[in-house]
Amino acid sequence: MKFVVPKSQIQELISRLQNVVAARSTIPILANVLLEAGSDELVLTATDLTVGMRCYTDAKIIEEGGTTLPAKRFFQLVRELPEVNIEVEVGPDNIAVIRAGASKFKLNGMGRSEYPALPDLTGATQLQISQKKLRELLFRTSYAVFCVKNHYVLTGVLCRIAEGTATFVGTDGKRLAKTQERTTIDPALGGNYVLPLKAVEEVIKVAQDNDDPATIYLMADKVAFELNQTVIVTKLIAGDYPDVEQVIPQKAQTTVNLHREELISLLRQVALFTGEASHSARFTFTEGELTLTANTADIGEGKVSMPVNFKGPKFEIAFNPNYFLDILRHSKDETVELALTDAYNPGVITDSAEGLCVLMPMRLSD
Repeated sequence: MKFVVPKSQIQELISRLQNVVAARSTIPILANVLLEAGSDELVLTATDLTVGMRCYTDAKIIEEGGTTLPAKRFFQLVRELPEVNIEVEVGPDNIAVIRAGASKFKLNGMGRSEYPALPDLTGATQLQISQKKLRELLFRTSYAVFCVKNHYVLTGVLCRIAEGTATFVGTDGKRLAKTQERTTIDPALGGNYVLPLKAVEEVIKVAQDNDDPATIYLMADKVAFELNQTVIVTKLIAGDYPDVEQVIPQKAQTTVNLHREELISLLRQVALFTGEASHSARFTFTEGELTLTANTADIGEGKVSMPVNFKGPKFEIAFNPNYFLDILRHSKDETVELALTDAYNPGVITDSAEGLCVLMPMRLSD
């Protein structure tokens, strides 16, 4: 195998692949990256057996072939090379000779025959969505996912396909983010797919902020995303995702419009006065005003306020300010709407996007 490729192109592929390479594995070849050259194209593949990624780029192919090279060392070397073009030549012994200008390096590799193959996507159910929209759907839900040891299924993002709509949900049991998008998929097709957070994060990184299409391949035990000359394949998390509709309040006693940036600033201030044990801030709504307070014996007290369109008798509820901040940071609107039932039921935060966030209340302290 022999090829020449611009450093900028191969470095871009490396930046995508580096987090997919197995950090620790009992299978030595998983610490390598697979390089394949053919038909004026260079293909790089990495996998940790749960998430796999394959990236494509144009290259000058002098001799077709393939090998695997130690990913970390190869990636670090490419970054340090100052030259515009990099030449890689690999013989039958899988020793790669890497040339860049007057520099020459030899890097010991392993044969590609033992490298795990990514799954065949033939026959998978397909749906298309713009990269911008896919990135937004995952970005607005994945932050609510948390490693819950006793609820492994909650360590992923749910993708539910039903009646032509793709719904994405992330939750850790204390907060929930849900958003959805109409698709062109056959309304008769459907299913639940729980995506590992690592795969979701890689899709968010690769997806571009444009309307170029991304293709999603749905299979019984895995899902793949094809976008931006990259294919990301992931195994699914087994288990039944909880029925999230049961925790979403259907009726609200009151709704309040909140200026997002102003509330972010106040929450950041008052969060400094929450303790390690409680992480609780009191939201007090009075005529035309919202007051936030946090009081911790060993820290002190913080109290801030802002004007709001609240009318009616005094209303109090407590939320984790850091969780509320997460929700606001994942919105782009100038204002959000907070729907409240009482101090013991979740608050529902919505904006102009087609989705919602549910936040469980904290216990009100005297």
